[in-house]
Amino acid sequence: MIYNYLKLIRVSHWIKNLFVFVPLIFSKHLFEFDYSYYVTLAFIAFCICSGIIYIFNDIFDIEYDKFHPAKKYRPLPSEKISIKNAIILMFILSIVIIPILLNLSLKFFVVIFAYFIINIFYTLFLKKIVIVDIITIAIGFMLRVLGGAAVVNIYISKWLILSTIFISLFLAVMKRRSELVSNNNEIITRKVLENYSIDFINQVGAIVAAGVIICYSLYSVDARTKVYFGTENLVYTTLFVIFGIFRYMYLVYLKQKGESSIEMIFKDIPLLISVALYIISVVAIIYGKFNLNIFN
Repeated sequence: MIYNYLKLIRVSHWIKNLFVFVPLIFSKHLFEFDYSYYVTLAFIAFCICSGIIYIFNDIFDIEYDKFHPAKKYRPLPSEKISIKNAIILMFILSIVIIPILLNLSLKFFVVIFAYFIINIFYTLFLKKIVIVDIITIAIGFMLRVLGGAAVVNIYISKWLILSTIFISLFLAVMKRRSELVSNNNEIITRKVLENYSIDFINQVGAIVAAGVIICYSLYSVDARTKVYFGTENLVYTTLFVIFGIFRYMYLVYLKQKGESSIEMIFKDIPLLISVALYIISVVAIIYGKFNLNIFN
């Protein structure tokens, strides 16, 4: 019973909310309690908020999900949880999030409220509009990053924001491609897919993949970045970014995977290792003053 409720609020997808920690890591405040405490509260707030949105989405799409090969096993379309109980859970989560938001800044409230409204609109009609659906997903990730910065009032590089936008666009485009392939010659349960084609998605995928690599590379070599961290070695972390992007594209294009980015990361060992090494290297360079000094 509890498992079905956890599945309803997509606990496995809460990893996406870790984007709120991006500004904290790159602000050099990761190991300071006050900063980490408030960003952790922001993470919890985003988890609860996204849980409410997932429930609303499943209630709204219940009739469509019943015909989807995978979504039909979700708690609502499979009738493991009633719509009435789902609404009650939404109400409970709405009450729980209030004291958390009262302990956070007004700036953060504005960001998470915008996140909530945009996702409600996404469920209602934005996901049916070609291209807008993908951009809306990207905005959601960008707001997570902005929320992490707003909650403790720290600066975040515009290049880092652009990197976030492109990586989220990349994940959304790869998801759409996987859905197109899996829906080939089958009933299309996501109507917007009728407006996409494999060739078009492949072109957009190449563009956003390049955008991720270029924006992050420019961030790593930006003069402000080098001065702020006191090292030029962040540029070496681009190797993990490049490998991660190429590996993800390989899995989607050649292995026909990608509908769930979470499963992709945790089930593909090379991709998981790349992500882990990226995080370790970033923390080592920023906080451990790890310096290669190869060219000095």
